[in-house]
Amino acid sequence: MRRPGALVQDLLLGCFVAVMQVQGTLAKPQDVGSRPLAELGHLGIALLVASGLILAVRRRWPVAVFVTSALISLAYFVVGFSDGPGWIGLFVALYTLTAYGDGRRSLLIAGAGIAVLATGWLIVGADVEPRAAIGWVFFRIAASVMAAALGESVRSRRVAVAEALERAAQAERTREEEARSRVDAERLRIAREVHDTVAHAIAIINVQAGVTAYMLDQRPDRAREALVTIEQTSAQALQEMRTVLGVLRNDDDGRVPHPGLGQVHELAVVARDAGLDLTLDADTAGEVPTSVGTTAYRIVQEALTNVIRHVGPTRVTVTLNRRADVLEVLVTNTGPKSAATQPGRGITGMTERCELLGGDLTAAPLPAGGFEVRARLPLVTNAAVPA
Repeated sequence: MRRPGALVQDLLLGCFVAVMQVQGTLAKPQDVGSRPLAELGHLGIALLVASGLILAVRRRWPVAVFVTSALISLAYFVVGFSDGPGWIGLFVALYTLTAYGDGRRSLLIAGAGIAVLATGWLIVGADVEPRAAIGWVFFRIAASVMAAALGESVRSRRVAVAEALERAAQAERTREEEARSRVDAERLRIAREVHDTVAHAIAIINVQAGVTAYMLDQRPDRAREALVTIEQTSAQALQEMRTVLGVLRNDDDGRVPHPGLGQVHELAVVARDAGLDLTLDADTAGEVPTSVGTTAYRIVQEALTNVIRHVGPTRVTVTLNRRADVLEVLVTNTGPKSAATQPGRGITGMTERCELLGGDLTAAPLPAGGFEVRARLPLVTNAAVPA
């Protein structure tokens, strides 16, 4: 069953309060010296009905409803009508003012209104006989304060709940954004790994396939060596691909540690088999973080792949120099000036790897010909680096 709307609820509340105020006052014995409600054209009844019916718009205009109720209350007692439950509408208006107000401003209005009402009630009640009847004034003052305090309590609780819901929603949005960020970072990591692995393997296989085709008739022994190199390179590439794509499975079958500085010598052997005159100078005494070792390996791998792809057989120097707080990686070749001068996905991937560690990378042609890749990888980093 649908609940009636707020306006209908308040209208019913206003009618109920109006009836209660009129009926309660008429049923109560009339105070000595007070005016009957029927005098002055039934003005007393009209004031009691008005102070009830005005509650129909209490949530839409809480300040106006309170001010009107306060004025009606003062007018009722100044004229001298008989005392009764005519305060119900006023207390509901006070509660609404603070419950649906904006906090500080509504409390100031309520406080000022209660002060004015208390003053008026005390003045009107100064001549009340017997003196014990003055108690109704203090009752109304205390009840007004309680109504305002109750409304503020409800408002504060509602605001606290709304803030808690907003914090929960914000936390959920943050979790979703972090999850998307992790997914994007993992996707980028896999793309880099696949690019480095496949590009290097294909470049080696392409060179060795050309050698095989050329040597097959003249030097079958050399052709057999090239085929063995192709087999080993493709097997290694497949193993690395399984490792990279293994994160997309739920099990850990087939996973191996990521390559590091210990495998750079294997890269050198494969590069020499591909026709490069490679010199490796690896001064890497001491342990380095796994992420740094993997990044250094991938930089050397990509740099050698670019030389094989864009230059062909030439002299290459690979230098790994471990200092106190940084690992320097330098790969140079003596090929033509135009070799790999345009930054592609490989150079972009190397740069991204360095930046993830807080390092830097430069890749540019040399003045006398050839190309140089230079990277500096911090050995101490707080960056979140994918393996």
